[in-house]
Amino acid sequence: MTEIRVDPSAGFCFGVQRAVDKVYEMLETGRPIYTYGPVVHNETVIDDLKAKGAIVLETEEELQALDPPEGAAIIIRAHGIPRRIYELLETKHIEVVDCTCPFVIKIQKLAGEHSRAGEHVLIAGNPKHPEVEGIVGWCDGPVDVLETPEDAEKYPFSEEETYFLVSQTTYQLNKFTQIVEIFEKRGYNDNVVNTICSATQIRQQHAEELASEADVMIVIGGRNSSNTRKLYEICAARCPETHYIQTLDDLHLERSKIVRLVGITAGASTPKKSIEEVQKYVRAYF
Repeated sequence: MTEIRVDPSAGFCFGVQRAVDKVYEMLETGRPIYTYGPVVHNETVIDDLKAKGAIVLETEEELQALDPPEGAAIIIRAHGIPRRIYELLETKHIEVVDCTCPFVIKIQKLAGEHSRAGEHVLIAGNPKHPEVEGIVGWCDGPVDVLETPEDAEKYPFSEEETYFLVSQTTYQLNKFTQIVEIFEKRGYNDNVVNTICSATQIRQQHAEELASEADVMIVIGGRNSSNTRKLYEICAARCPETHYIQTLDDLHLERSKIVRLVGITAGASTPKKSIEEVQKYVRAYF
């Protein structure tokens, strides 16, 4: 009989859950509710919020053009925003509900403080991710984003500068460790703070352990979810038959071999309902 094991840390993290709950809560008031960017990187959740009346402003240009009706409110998602967006919001005379994750706020403050102190800020993360864009937007001096350990190997360090390294909250822990080791090898380890959030570290550790035992691994999460993509990379390195899906409709399994264990994990953008649907299907399938 096939064992089905679900990672207990799978699904919405604290920051995402808080932001999503706040949007649903405010929609019940009947007021015009905006979010700056999708509140979570999961199309299923966003489609449901839109159906209930949420208006997603995708770009800074859309926010600039906004003429909010009376009683409107805008919700800042867990990823956070650059400082200039707060300044823009002040000109709009709209209620701002800030749901930036506390872990992200910590990084924004650290980056800003060290930048103002004259240090060159380095961020381990995806330069196109809204969280990283937000952190960059709190720096007053030079700042660069290192997406991979290879970027760290090629980075043109200057002996004239002092560097301060942080990471995106959902960055892959082993890659961050590699970057730190590269810094130390090259003689630049002035200031390093591991700002990967505890929930991400636990989720990645559990995923790696589960994938090491599983014959089939299923990773559930939004197509644009950075943390889910990293979970997939971790699992695929341990389990060759790893499936990255957003919903049950994306799952295509084959009974071509004996399967002792199917592991299921999910990113921080994945609602509990999606995990339960996949779990139920896999139990019936095997």
